[in-house]
Amino acid sequence: MGLGKMPSRYPRLKPDKVRTKSIASRKHKVKLEDFAKVGTESLLEGLPAQLKGLDWSSFCKSLSGAFQNRLPVVAMLGAHVVKVGCSPFIIDWVERGFLSAVAFNGATAIHDLEIAMWGATSEDVAAGLEDGSFGMVDETPQVFARAAECARREDLGLGEALGRELLTLGAPNAGSSILAACYNNRVPLTVHVAIGTDTIHQHPSTDGASLGAATMNDFRIFSAAVSKLAPGSVVLNLGSAVILPEVFLKALTLARNLGHKCEGLITADFSMIQQYRPSVNVVGRPTLAGGGRGYTFIGHHELMLPLLHRCVEECLEKCKS
Repeated sequence: MGLGKMPSRYPRLKPDKVRTKSIASRKHKVKLEDFAKVGTESLLEGLPAQLKGLDWSSFCKSLSGAFQNRLPVVAMLGAHVVKVGCSPFIIDWVERGFLSAVAFNGATAIHDLEIAMWGATSEDVAAGLEDGSFGMVDETPQVFARAAECARREDLGLGEALGRELLTLGAPNAGSSILAACYNNRVPLTVHVAIGTDTIHQHPSTDGASLGAATMNDFRIFSAAVSKLAPGSVVLNLGSAVILPEVFLKALTLARNLGHKCEGLITADFSMIQQYRPSVNVVGRPTLAGGGRGYTFIGHHELMLPLLHRCVEECLEKCKS
């Protein structure tokens, strides 16, 4: 026997007495003038004036301002930036005197060096791992070993020693190498190695003591560069998920401990996915002192870095006019 039609057991809130207002009195987050503009000569002015569009314009102006005013600007590069062909943008900034320091992890240095020496880099990891041949080339670790030994003998950093080694060897593609560009332009390029993370560590020619001493020198060189950061200085993290954000945090701590304020910093993380350490160690914590600001931009480096270079160039051209 059915229950038949029954009223609901639950009360309902009736809207018949709601208060309304005119749309003319409402505050709006989005306006027509914020929309993207098609066909504008200016890429920046054509962006939607919303969310990341606003952040992008703001950061590009901050970076171009730091370049224009010759403030210290530090760029930290993960290996993928080199692997996808974005070195020319960094080299351009180095040669124009815009960057005061560049930092690599070990893998970034490997790919940059192989491009300089042989015009090619990267391999099929899965195929090489299956038969134990991954990373087992002869030449690359030998160049690193010579550079590390030179660094130990002459008390150099690993980045400086690698840059000099490329020029000593007459690397045929040195013009495409950030290591060589920094060495030629006296811009400190530091290499921050974590033992066991790079293919050269698999080889008998690699001496841990020499490598460790050289990368320790580089940490102190990098810390000296960080100590010069001033209000309006920019720190770029381009694709390093762990090592370089951690190195930067320790270098900044050391600099501030020794009395360098390093405040009012503008930082930006460029990652392909949101990462914890760049978010807190680059974008968040370092910008708290002195009213700095941090930015996060997510996207493929082979798209984001050409876009960044072009937009900053546009800002610089406007400053000239």
